Amino acid sequence: MDTIVNWKNGAHGHTFIASFSGGKDSMLALYKSMKVGEPLGLIVMLEEEGKRSRSHGMPPELIRAQAESIGLPVYTAAASWDDYESVFIGLLEQAKRQGAEVLVTGDLDMPVDGCWHDKVTRNAGLKLAMPLWEMDHYEAVTEFVNLGFVSILVTVNLSLGMREEDLGQTLTHEYIKELQARGIDPCGEGGEFHTTVINGPLFKQPIPVQRFSIVKHGDYAFLPLELL
Repeated sequence: MDTIVNWKNGAHGHTFIASFSGGKDSMLALYKSMKVGEPLGLIVMLEEEGKRSRSHGMPPELIRAQAESIGLPVYTAAASWDDYESVFIGLLEQAKRQGAEVLVTGDLDMPVDGCWHDKVTRNAGLKLAMPLWEMDHYEAVTEFVNLGFVSILVTVNLSLGMREEDLGQTLTHEYIKELQARGIDPCGEGGEFHTTVINGPLFKQPIPVQRFSIVKHGDYAFLPLELL
């Protein structure tokens, strides 16, 4: 029981670094954590070339614009999958030296046993906070929309019931109900889709983006975004 309490409420009264993808789950986790703790910055992992984020394939300029609008610095590094863990731990250790006590992540369904984030935070001497952990998926995405966050779908898995026409859609209550009617997890926790947040209560100003032509790769379709 102690583990559950610590993971859900781990940011309370602590200085934290937040794992950040620019999508809805990491944004909601950051929002909740900023209500109860002190943010130090955002961790963003990039692909080897440093041109896109590892998680959502976003350009670094767009992520930095999000961070600037929120008012937080970015801790970033490029890594392959082979050295991802060691590079990530290096960023955690850097954040710890600057005062971080806790890592915040936006995971909902992380198992207790074998949790990767628990492993790396222990390695770096930090605690772990997952404020969305074990939340009902519909409740999580509904809370996100109710708070006034604006996000658009930028990646869809066409083999999991998603369509090219879903790209560019804004997460609204109506669209969430449509996804559910199609048998799709409204949080996309099965890898059905990814989002990019462009406005909301943490932002000093909205993020202006330019949309480009849809790109397909295997079962996936992408809506490339660039900062205007």
